[in-house]
Amino acid sequence: MKSFIEKVLRMKTDDSKNESDDDVTILFADISRSTSIYESLGDIKARELIYACLSLMADITEKHNGTVIKTIGDEIMCTFPIANDAAAAAEEMHNALENSSEISKPPNIRIGFHSGEVVEENNDVYGDAVNVASRMADMAKPRQIITTAKTVNELVLYYQARTRCIDRTVLKGKRGNINIYELIWEENDATLVVRRSSPSPVITSRMKISLGAKIIEINDQRNCVTMGRQAHNDLVVQDTRASRSHARIELRRGKFYLIDEQSSNGTYLLVEKKKSLRVKHDEVVLTGKGVVGLGNDVTPDSPDAIHFKIES
Repeated sequence: MKSFIEKVLRMKTDDSKNESDDDVTILFADISRSTSIYESLGDIKARELIYACLSLMADITEKHNGTVIKTIGDEIMCTFPIANDAAAAAEEMHNALENSSEISKPPNIRIGFHSGEVVEENNDVYGDAVNVASRMADMAKPRQIITTAKTVNELVLYYQARTRCIDRTVLKGKRGNINIYELIWEENDATLVVRRSSPSPVITSRMKISLGAKIIEINDQRNCVTMGRQAHNDLVVQDTRASRSHARIELRRGKFYLIDEQSSNGTYLLVEKKKSLRVKHDEVVLTGKGVVGLGNDVTPDSPDAIHFKIES
């Protein structure tokens, strides 16, 4: 099965738009919270850990037809001939670090990649595409792979089906808004999803979401809030029944959706004292106000209850 998938990823079919002959895909992978690693382990052990992680990522880069351009502190910069190779390498970097038997307590990483033309000089690459790829890595949270709509369109359907649009934003030096996509890599949590077009929504309202003292507003500037057990989420619930990347609330075309695509135990929704609803690998439209429980049925007084309220 694996060899078949690898063969498919190398094929240039009508399902994947061919990249320009001058295009390459630039990937940045960054070790998260390296400062705290140095503080907790000390300089020598921290350097050894980071070097081991970067070496592993370099080996994976070469395995997938890539070239390591340079390492910058706790970050590695690579290029690949096509976007499919970069996507395969990105997924394997996450999985290899998480399952490594040689690296004790491996850190999380953040990955961003983008395809475009570059200028090669003195064994380095420059240009707008490099800047965009770096920006994708900056936008990524720990355990995420982030890319652009342009790059997603150059992937085969196997990878396109594993992407979801998470933001629409303006990048410095670029005209207009661009759609930002996440490539889902966690096998235990990931569910294949059909890509949806994401036109700029018509915003008619806003929502406030809170967990304890933390309050976040979803509006036309911020259209998504993620929830789960891992620290990369916007709202973190420390309950073993919550999945690492559990669910999200998203503003789409003027409506708020509770989306559970990945959780193991489902997401519980209680709206204005009505009967609780369990959502698993599905999505529902939110109305009024209520509470959300990750993997557990909650009441408004529960410490892990996530409260939401739609405001006109």
